[in-house]
Amino acid sequence: MPSNVASNRIQGLRVAILATDGVEEAELVEPRKALDDAGAKTTLISVKSGTIQAMKHDEKSKHYDVEATFENADPKEFDALLLPGGALNADALRVVTEAQDFARSIDEAGKPIAVICHAPWLLISADLVEGRKLTSYHTIQDDVRNAGADWVDQEVVREDNWVSSRQPSDIPAFNREMISLFAESKADKSKNAA
Repeated sequence: MPSNVASNRIQGLRVAILATDGVEEAELVEPRKALDDAGAKTTLISVKSGTIQAMKHDEKSKHYDVEATFENADPKEFDALLLPGGALNADALRVVTEAQDFARSIDEAGKPIAVICHAPWLLISADLVEGRKLTSYHTIQDDVRNAGADWVDQEVVREDNWVSSRQPSDIPAFNREMISLFAESKADKSKNAA
């Protein structure tokens, strides 16, 4: 979607992005740019302050500035959650109790969650996927199924307050559905506040 069409659809929406070292660069940068272009305020939250090391598949790429840590980020201050993938990133985050609690708090509040590639590992470890329909990178489909979810091999899957995709090549569809889901959530929030 061209940025002039997407602009302001989610103006002011506060989106938490959880990531750490090993995050897949395209899955961090491209969805974040789409969110920013659509008017959202994104915040990169990690386990440590400073920077995180991104990857382009199995090669180290750029470092990205961390804007908050789990110690000083409150999920109640955010309207939505983006979980980028990258096997190293997702494997490290899934065992961080604060990351699990953050995702659980967002989901329990009915706020939208966008998740791609290996990132469903965090939702699995937070005990959130049972009975849900989603996709992920194909190598973790057994993990998703074993946690009680309905795993499907589709470019993008949208169910209730979640949108999921498999891999970097799915990012255009992922971004489109993420913006749509987040915009609907913002509209619902505005109606309920009126």
